[in-house]
Order: sequence, then C-alpha cells, then structure tokens
Amino acid sequence: MGSAVSLREVVDADIQVFYEHQRDPASVKMAAFPARDREAHEQHWVKITNDPKVVTRTIMFGDEVAGNIGCWVQDDKRLIGYWIGREFWGKGIATAAVAQFVALLDERP
Repeated sequence: MGSAVSLREVVDADIQVFYEHQRDPASVKMAAFPARDREAHEQHWVKITNDPKVVTRTIMFGDEVAGNIGCWVQDDKRLIGYWIGREFWGKGIATAAVAQFVALLDERP
C-alpha cells in the first residue's frame, strides 16, 4: 500500500478536509488533543503555514487527501506529528507518510 501514498504541499482546499478529520470523536480520543472549532482550526493553519520553521505536507492516498503531517520546534526539540482520517486507518498510510516525510528533512525530529 505504501506506493499509493504520496506527500504534496498543502493547498487551501486540504484545510477543510483536515478540519473534518480532526472533528472525528475516535480520532480526538486517540490523539488526546481536543478538536478545534472552524475559526480556531483555520487560524492554526494560517499560523503554521506562514511559519518558516514549520514544515507541513498533505498526505495523499491515491487521489484522496488522507491527512496531514508536519514538524515544528517545541522546547528546543524538533517534533513530528500527523493526523490521518479514520477512513484511512489500518492501511500503512501513516508509516509510509512518516518515512517519506523524514526523507525530506535536513534536521531529524
């Protein structure tokens, strides 16, 4: 399944899909991170896409937006995180996306 996974730059239309992914109750429970309302979600994405220290990508599974992945600096450590839509769980998408994403980075998370 990994060959069907690709990463690309985030485009505005992706952010609506990300919003729906982060609203899913099972996803919220797994992530242990509360869902944002639409305005807070959009403000978050404006902030991170304009921060040169943050690297973000859209995770594609074939022609579908499966989620997002990014890295940032927090407490002097580079961290990596991702959010996959529940309909894409259990297909090896996160594993393939992390491998591809880390290969893009000069600095290791």
